[in-house]
Amino acid sequence: MTFPFADVSASPLTALLSLTGRRVVVTGGAQGLGFAIARRLAEAGAAVAVADLQEDRARAAATQLTADFGIDAIGVAMDVASSASVDSSAAAVVERLGGIDVWVNNAGVFPSAALGEMSDEHWDQVFAVNTRGVRNGARAAVRTMADGGVVVNIVSTAGFRGVAAGMSAYVSSKHAVRGLTKQLALELAPRGIRVLGVAPSYVPTEGNIAAAAAAMADRAGEAGDPSTVPQAMTQSLIGRLGTPDDIARVVLFCVSDLSLIMTGSTLLADAGETI
Repeated sequence: MTFPFADVSASPLTALLSLTGRRVVVTGGAQGLGFAIARRLAEAGAAVAVADLQEDRARAAATQLTADFGIDAIGVAMDVASSASVDSSAAAVVERLGGIDVWVNNAGVFPSAALGEMSDEHWDQVFAVNTRGVRNGARAAVRTMADGGVVVNIVSTAGFRGVAAGMSAYVSSKHAVRGLTKQLALELAPRGIRVLGVAPSYVPTEGNIAAAAAAMADRAGEAGDPSTVPQAMTQSLIGRLGTPDDIARVVLFCVSDLSLIMTGSTLLADAGETI
């Protein structure tokens, strides 16, 4: 069996890092970690489709990317939990950008609920977005990747260990995504498609701060203080919390030819938290 991965050892570093000519989809890309990822990939020369539940935010983010980097960027509405939504949005991206070469499954949720109080709807919602959403995105991507490509799944340190109380659905969903990353890498390598995971620790973004504060409030029975959340949720060994751009640069490495030898791995971007 022939595997279509070139040896790029003779390529200059600038060529290995460049994404010029590649078409990228970033789910949950209108703000926070997703937008940071979209910015770095746009800076590297990719045409970017910002996919988000809120189409107006997605379009505004795309407009900003075009203004900042002079690349083609579009905003599309996408509900990653819905196969129909993902497939129709992917078709729109192909029509407008000409294809898809990279798909970043970033969209996710992490509501908190103690197991004894957790409803079936809570569990199903987390898995619908965090796990089925990754499957939906990867499936839509590989159906369009005729000449190979890269799928990156944003996992979490919760894909490696348990975390705070009330997060059993989230931790389970992220362990599933880590396993899915391995299996997809095995299945898709003969088609020239690499699949990698990136597992951040807690990074303060708009959504993360709000969700973590709500989880703390649920456990304490009172209003959570967002300013205390980072200290409660991280054990960084580098003297600071990670930033969205810290994670975006790891994703850039994954989708570029710098990491061409890699598939199936999940890279810990956790400031040493899981040591």
